[in-house]
Amino acid sequence: MDITWDIFTVVGTIAFAISGAIVAMEEEYDLFGIYILGMITAFGGGAIRNLLIGVPVSALWEQGEFFTIAALSITAVILFPQNLLRHWPVWGNFFDAIGLAAFAVQGALYAEGMNHPLSAVVVAAVLTGSGGGLVRDVLAQRKPALLRDEVYGVWAALAGLIIAVGGAETPAQLIILFMFITMLRILSYKYSWHLPKRTVKF
Repeated sequence: MDITWDIFTVVGTIAFAISGAIVAMEEEYDLFGIYILGMITAFGGGAIRNLLIGVPVSALWEQGEFFTIAALSITAVILFPQNLLRHWPVWGNFFDAIGLAAFAVQGALYAEGMNHPLSAVVVAAVLTGSGGGLVRDVLAQRKPALLRDEVYGVWAALAGLIIAVGGAETPAQLIILFMFITMLRILSYKYSWHLPKRTVKF
């Protein structure tokens, strides 16, 4: 299970580091800002999760190899040909979907490994899967995807629920779950699925 957890951590770290870096480039940040936003996007969700489920925040600094992976991913984006980056509206959503699914599964496994109840496993999945993107959007002064009427955090919650009830336990089942959540997220933005909303007007 540790190997599976590491796989999802690597996939999520790469996807969200790239996502944060390109958002920073869209907002015309300097090189330092690109690295900072990329790192915050990659590790923000895990930090928020750790804070709320009782894991010392200092545990974040024990992930030295993942910081290296994130830094290399951001560097690759910076060096990427400019003409290919113009397709970011397509690839950006794709990487965001991968990061959401990978970190949702990873966060749920993390909470389940600590023997937390179902509700905590679901919350850990949501916070880990969408927390980094939430912080990224806030810092970039964008409307957070998690809080829009677009379906986003629901998929992370679904991943957490499936893991919490024992619906995905083996590495193969977890990979299938990851692919399933990624597909749902891609379909939701491709076909503009929205959750019901209620407004108040005075």
